[in-house]
Amino acid sequence: MGTGSNPSSLSVQHAICGFRFKNSRFGKTNEQFLRSLMHINSQDTHKQNIAALTIAAIGVVFGDIGTSPIYTIREVFSPRYGITPSADNILGCLSLIFWALALVVSVKYVFFMLKADNRGEGGMMALLALVLKATEKKPKKRFFLIALGLFGAALFYGDGIITPAISVLSAVEGLGVATPTLQPYVMPITIVIVILLFVLQQRGSGGVGALFGPVTVIWFGVLGFLGLINLGLDLSIFKALNPAYAVEFFITNKIFGFLAIGAIALAVTGTEGIYTDMGHFGRRPIRIAWTLWVWPNLLLNYFGQGALILAQPETISHPFYNMVPQWGLYPLIGMTTIATVVASQAVISGTYSLTRQAIQLGYCPRLDVFHTSESEIGQIYMPWINWMLLAAVLLLILSFGSSSNLAGAYGVAVTGMMAIDTIMAYFVVTHLWGWRRWYALPIAIIFLIFDLVLFSANSVKILHGGWFPFAIGLILFTLFTTWYKGRQGLARELAPDALELEPFLSSLATYPPQRVSGTAVFMTTSSNTVPHALLHNLNHNKVLHERVVLLTVRTEEIPHVSDKERVAVESITDEFHKILVRYGFKDQPDIPAALELCASSGLKFNTMETSYFLSRQTLVPKLGKDMALWREKLFALMSRNSASAISFFKLPANRVVELGTRIEL
Repeated sequence: MGTGSNPSSLSVQHAICGFRFKNSRFGKTNEQFLRSLMHINSQDTHKQNIAALTIAAIGVVFGDIGTSPIYTIREVFSPRYGITPSADNILGCLSLIFWALALVVSVKYVFFMLKADNRGEGGMMALLALVLKATEKKPKKRFFLIALGLFGAALFYGDGIITPAISVLSAVEGLGVATPTLQPYVMPITIVIVILLFVLQQRGSGGVGALFGPVTVIWFGVLGFLGLINLGLDLSIFKALNPAYAVEFFITNKIFGFLAIGAIALAVTGTEGIYTDMGHFGRRPIRIAWTLWVWPNLLLNYFGQGALILAQPETISHPFYNMVPQWGLYPLIGMTTIATVVASQAVISGTYSLTRQAIQLGYCPRLDVFHTSESEIGQIYMPWINWMLLAAVLLLILSFGSSSNLAGAYGVAVTGMMAIDTIMAYFVVTHLWGWRRWYALPIAIIFLIFDLVLFSANSVKILHGGWFPFAIGLILFTLFTTWYKGRQGLARELAPDALELEPFLSSLATYPPQRVSGTAVFMTTSSNTVPHALLHNLNHNKVLHERVVLLTVRTEEIPHVSDKERVAVESITDEFHKILVRYGFKDQPDIPAALELCASSGLKFNTMETSYFLSRQTLVPKLGKDMALWREKLFALMSRNSASAISFFKLPANRVVELGTRIEL
């Protein structure tokens, strides 16, 4: 951090400036002393930033995993698995939870996966972009890994639907524990809360986001406190730290013990957020948050629930809410509801972010994106995604009826993403970072064994609700791949009709058309061919502007592109120019803003004298082409309903001309 930007450092400098002395004890001149003071001040500021980021990370990154204690142990001993809450089984369950948190969350995600960043960014799309870069010259592996990454991204949407449903429903179910007469009102209250949550999305997450960190910090403190006051009921619960109890759990319960792993996986839901939100907070704050606050409080709560069940076996029906006396139930229910809303908000925001990245990378059609903050580019709202999520969440709640039933659907998507993360990370470290296979392969195999065990145990849930996230994943995977393949086919259809730029310019010099004042910007995917919109304009309007710009937008396989690298200008003649505009997959395209950056290259634009020409294709599906007819029809439907390029690229609507083309796929 530069000292010039630090007011307190400047005040120190001004206070000492003009006085030169010798410190007899330390032998330092005043300049040395000044530098040491500035260094201390800079360290203090850095520590403050780390502390703020750590608190924020607790709210956003760990909100989902923080709601798991509400239902995890209850589900392990639910009637569907037939496991009795004996002392050995309680210890075995807690041992499994402890080692799952230690190995899957701490070792794999907090330590290892946070290293697999794409210029500081994480998440499935960032990992996919790294894989694309790592396998440029290996088409077979590339195709497989693209499909795997897209399916992993599609599974994230399944998680985004289930998390609000199970979290809010499990919180409100506490009313039935407090007063059985309120049980009939659990479902209506849950629906009202969920609807309000999604309706408020259009106002932006900034106001709610400011409360994420503090509220969730308090929530984890409450979890730890509840666990602490219940530990004294039976201190033998700490025997669960011995992994032998986890092994004995399997030996004693056999196949039912293996199936119960599906419920144990609920304790590690939300781990994808650790990797996805790395770019917002950085590795260090996430690691500090997990190690010093989140993990200890989670363990205290789980072990406190275990001690409670050992002392009072009848509390197994809902051990979390039975951790407090009757008078404390309603405050706990209120706090739990707030925590689940925060966790749901984080997942919803993550879904918006993932969708925008998919659009930028070319796997999803353009959708309307509204920025809900003038200063924070990451705070966005996507209406179509929002209302589709709401409809799916309400359908889930009404169909499954309880958080216990929803638990059958939860875990499949999460454990599937975990396995995909491991496979893709292995290819990144070996093909891109140059790790030796003898070193990387054993690590990947160990992680994959844990992932596949969790996934296998959850796979039996497919007939009992687990089909839902898979169905969502398959539908979205089909949409992603259809759009990607359709765009490739469209480019091939347009290629034979494209004119090379140089012969075209030569013909213009020989037969010059009438020129009109102003600048015409033609957006094109290839700067070496003549845009169809330019040809249509010449053909129908018989004129050409005084200055013509061929503008190509390229999305790089990195999160962000700096303003210095945003534009590249190539002047072909005094009248014709090529401009390449580069964006990262997390950047928001803004063409007018990018054109302003061309002034440093000697190319200035007057907004009122600049017109934008776009090509808009009308697609006609035809049997016998690259894709099946149904996929061609689907691609045409997606194309018709995609958002306008005008709003997506922030073009001034009154300066845009769209020229249509009819194309048979």
